[in-house]
Amino acid sequence: MADQLLADVGTLLRETAADVVLPLFRKLDDADVTEKAPGDLVTVADQRAEERISAELRRLLPGSLVVGEEAVAADGSLLRHLRGGGDVWVVDPVDGTGNFAAGRRPFALMVALLTDGEPVASWVFDPLAETMAVARAGAGTRLDGRPVRKTPVVPPERLRGTAMVQYLPRATRDRVAAGEGRIGELLAGQHCAGREYLDLLTGDQQFVMFWRTLPWDHVPGALLVREAGGVARRFDGTDYHPADDGHGLLVASDEQTWDEVRAALLGD
Repeated sequence: MADQLLADVGTLLRETAADVVLPLFRKLDDADVTEKAPGDLVTVADQRAEERISAELRRLLPGSLVVGEEAVAADGSLLRHLRGGGDVWVVDPVDGTGNFAAGRRPFALMVALLTDGEPVASWVFDPLAETMAVARAGAGTRLDGRPVRKTPVVPPERLRGTAMVQYLPRATRDRVAAGEGRIGELLAGQHCAGREYLDLLTGDQQFVMFWRTLPWDHVPGALLVREAGGVARRFDGTDYHPADDGHGLLVASDEQTWDEVRAALLGD
């Protein structure tokens, strides 16, 4: 992949945030926010941003397809492209829509590129923090233009991370609660997967646990973390894949941390 494409997509996310998303932050009317499903919000910012991003991505890479969160809400059959060949973009125009609609931070714009079903590049941009992370398969991750270096392993008593427990099955939630005392600090979560992944890169936390794993929420961040030396796996230890429609995902800054968090929070 050409470096120019990496730069162009980053510029696209910055410009879309500046021109489409941020002008609507804390300025939405009631009519600008609707529900796709109970509790699953969409705003005019999501819709307009996805339209702009999708059109420009197709222009940047002729012949490519786009699987966007809002497009899939209208046509679920688009998900089949995640298992197909060629170049496919995965787009989350505003990750953390609930936060955005409520006028609070964080939220992010996220894109990943798949080639023949495998992630080859990803971008996550937090426009309020002005933080951009970019990864290319086999070439590492850069945060605000600087390479992300693998950080020293943190002992269990100092581990800090998030568990999105509200979506976990009751039995799993009980195991997480029982194991909370075995690690340093368990956070409630920021309701924005993109920001959670960025915080793994900055070292603000060492792990994050999810139950729901929609591709636009996790394909970009999983590649960022892996290219920075981390791991993204299902609870049973199998690697997370974009076309995998299962549940449960534990992401950690390194192999040892993944094993320790898995044992502490999910062990029998």
